Amino acid sequence: MLSYSFGPYVLVPERQSLTRDQTAVRVGSRALEILAALIERPGELVGKAELVSRVWPDTFVEESNLKVNVAALRRALGDAPDGTQYIATVSGRGYRFVFPVRIAGQSDTSLTAKSQDERTHNLPVSTTRLVGRSDAVDAIRCALEVSRLLTIVGPGGVGKTRLALAIADQLSAAYDHGIWFVDLATLNEATLVPTSIATAMGLRVHSANIKAAVAAFATDRQFMLVLDNCEHVIEAVASCAETLLAAAARVRILATSREPMRVLGEQVYRLPPLETPPDVSELSAAQALAFPAVELFVERAAGSRGEFELSDGNAPVVAEICRRLDGLALAIELAAPRLDAFSTRELLDLLADQSHVLSDRRCGDPRHHTLAATLDWSYGLLAEPERVLLRRLSVFAGAFSLESACAVAVDKGRARSECIYGVANLVAKSLISTERGELGTHYRLLDTTRKYALQKLAESGESNSLRQRHAEHLLELAKRAEAEWKIRPTAHWLAEYGRKMDDIRSALGWAFSGNRNIAVGVALTVAALPFWEHLSLLEECRTGVELALSRCFADFRSASDDMKLQLAYGTALLHTRGPLPEVKTAWTTALGSAKVLNDTEYMLRCLWGLCDYFTWTGDHQSALGMADRIRKLATDRGDLDARNNVHRQTGTALRYLGELAEARRHLERMISRYVPPVTRSDIARFQLDPRSAARGTLANVTWLQGHPDKAVAMAQRQLEEARAAQHALALCNAIVHTTCPIALLTGDLAAAERLLVGIEAHVAEHAMSIWSAMSRCLRAEWLLQSGDPSGLAMLRGALDELLVVGFRMRCPFYIGVYAAGLGDHGDVDAGQTAIGEAVALSASTGEIWCMPELLRIKAVLLGKESANRTVKAAEALYFQSLDLAHRQGALSWELRAATALAEHWAQSGQSERVGELLAPIYRRFGEGLTTRDLVRARGLLDTLGHAGKGSKSAARQARRDGHTHPNS
Repeated sequence: MLSYSFGPYVLVPERQSLTRDQTAVRVGSRALEILAALIERPGELVGKAELVSRVWPDTFVEESNLKVNVAALRRALGDAPDGTQYIATVSGRGYRFVFPVRIAGQSDTSLTAKSQDERTHNLPVSTTRLVGRSDAVDAIRCALEVSRLLTIVGPGGVGKTRLALAIADQLSAAYDHGIWFVDLATLNEATLVPTSIATAMGLRVHSANIKAAVAAFATDRQFMLVLDNCEHVIEAVASCAETLLAAAARVRILATSREPMRVLGEQVYRLPPLETPPDVSELSAAQALAFPAVELFVERAAGSRGEFELSDGNAPVVAEICRRLDGLALAIELAAPRLDAFSTRELLDLLADQSHVLSDRRCGDPRHHTLAATLDWSYGLLAEPERVLLRRLSVFAGAFSLESACAVAVDKGRARSECIYGVANLVAKSLISTERGELGTHYRLLDTTRKYALQKLAESGESNSLRQRHAEHLLELAKRAEAEWKIRPTAHWLAEYGRKMDDIRSALGWAFSGNRNIAVGVALTVAALPFWEHLSLLEECRTGVELALSRCFADFRSASDDMKLQLAYGTALLHTRGPLPEVKTAWTTALGSAKVLNDTEYMLRCLWGLCDYFTWTGDHQSALGMADRIRKLATDRGDLDARNNVHRQTGTALRYLGELAEARRHLERMISRYVPPVTRSDIARFQLDPRSAARGTLANVTWLQGHPDKAVAMAQRQLEEARAAQHALALCNAIVHTTCPIALLTGDLAAAERLLVGIEAHVAEHAMSIWSAMSRCLRAEWLLQSGDPSGLAMLRGALDELLVVGFRMRCPFYIGVYAAGLGDHGDVDAGQTAIGEAVALSASTGEIWCMPELLRIKAVLLGKESANRTVKAAEALYFQSLDLAHRQGALSWELRAATALAEHWAQSGQSERVGELLAPIYRRFGEGLTTRDLVRARGLLDTLGHAGKGSKSAARQARRDGHTHPNS
């Protein structure tokens, strides 16, 4: 006959007898049956339905009857000797008997195995494939060969349990006595850890010291324990692990937890979230699927909605969903099935309210019904000081340093050490992630954790005061960053301050929302200008500055604030919207403020901006005048850098005015004398890296002067410098004004296509509509050179967009390209109208660098008419083009005009004149012989047999016709 002893009690179920110190305890038969059911399976959860079925086998009763009898049983038993109750409630599920039990009437062994030999494991069967964790599986399996205790550590929902089970499943045949999975998540009492281990292994407890009994049982056995969800009973788990490993040499333990056990011999594997694609504007489906987070999302989405496929169209949206979910496996698995009700774009929009989207009531684990439940679980395990710190740190939108954490989270009069210790604890508990770099360690809350903590912060009533602290701290950091920009290397500055932009945005949003603190908002906007400028966030800068310059905020701005804001507004507006009149007004206003404040540095910046404004509007004479003002001011203040760098603007203006030799002299002088700063402060001052920009202009001049290979090499170097600078304007300038135009001029359509794909994505990413219009001019030219007439409508639309905002630079040339395209596709009349527009615009602005090409195009269009007078007029235009190109020193334009005229002569039966005109010009080229224009010229000469001839007949004929030829 079996009897169960616990504390001072003895229960003999067959006799319905319960005694305390040999004295009968009066308790009802139903309660006694409940006690018997629980005590027969100590430590195990016995469900409510099972208890009701056993105690009332043939009767339907309400659940309240069970509660009443359990309560009566608890009253009768009182508290256990250690002060706890004998029976624990598992909310909503059932009850456990949680005190050690000794069973009499059996053998004296402390433990017996229940069908032990019949089972090799109790691992739950997975219904899905493990995605994106092959490296982790390999690493942990290797580690388990040398380590007997390994803990997989990571935040809630990252996939620790799934990974551990996959590894255990692979190793299930490697252990003679099995692998046993112990789910500790439902334990409310740390004292039940040994009992849970024994129960999972199928062992009956016959000892008051269950931990020692389990260790004794394991002594001569080989098995693995998978201890899952240890964080809330971590000390008890650590104690059991130490005891078990010390007693049993062939036992291994694989654990999962938010934090390590910190016991001797433990190896920790920190499981990161699944890798997500970078935030780029162009992402194909194939590229996205290379990232595990997207792979998991697609697999789960297809499992829920069979027809779902990742395409190039939805790949960027899916990638953003995975980034928004921090790559957390649980969050992705909860979100992906929602595609049965929403589109990918709708799902992304709905993620702002994760509590509704990321839920699945069918999920087996109650902790995983919602992602918030996993965070509730982690949050509930924290001590109150850690909860306060986590809430307060949620005001940081991005990575933060310990210095920032202390500045914002520590109350006045409290020790910083409390915060430092608390951050370390939160890192250990996987609630804060670390980012280690050359300049030290930074910390970050995953987005899901941060949103949860922000909600808790709002509930605490501290939100507004913490936001105020945060904004004031960001203001101090931004001021320090501005001061250090000129004295710290670029890489160091970006590493230290570049990551603060998310927090600056957050602080600005708080300050201006509901006018909470306009003074801080305006001051922070001014302090943020270097961030927007150096990180190329031009559109964001424009909208931010517009807000700060609102009339209603005038009382919160100083004269210095107005000066800096107006200067930044002009720059941002120019490069996003174009040279609108407001750009000139902003820079002129800023210049007036700088004069009043006697701030010569900002006077130079304003003058430089105005010089760029005149260049963009095609007023190159005014640009020259502005360059002279810069030179004079720089000389007066002894600013050698500014005095040298202004040669770039002078050279740029001269280039467009067709004075190529003088332009080259200024540009080469600037490049040779330029001393690069340690930092990128010249970009802040002159909007672009001045030497790189000068090299780009010089590359254009070099092509015009007849050195195609040198021009391509110089353009490539500028492009490499622009990419290295990681500055949006530098890259736009390099591609749109230099490398792509030169690729098109030389006929390298493949190179032009590669450049266009990159710049189109770049300008879209930075919302730079004016640069987008310029890049579409290039794309249209590429289409026309490829024989695609769709380039005509694209080019006309882009030109109209540029002209309406006052942009004139290079427009005469592109209108000429448009005119030539119209003629090539059969609309000669429209082409002649367009070339007339181009010539008139070139003459009115003085931008005559391309006039020889415009005259050549006009001659080609005129030559398409058959009348004799038009043929003569066309020849006259060719000779005008040749003459002007020769005077400018534009050998490449000369070659084009000479080739076109030679082709005209060959078609009209005057092939004997071709060699005398074209061969001498061709021979003046010492390079670029494989470029389009030179290949075309050489082909014509070879066809007509004039490649080596050089008589004067063409010149004599030209004089008889009344034309002047530059080679006469």
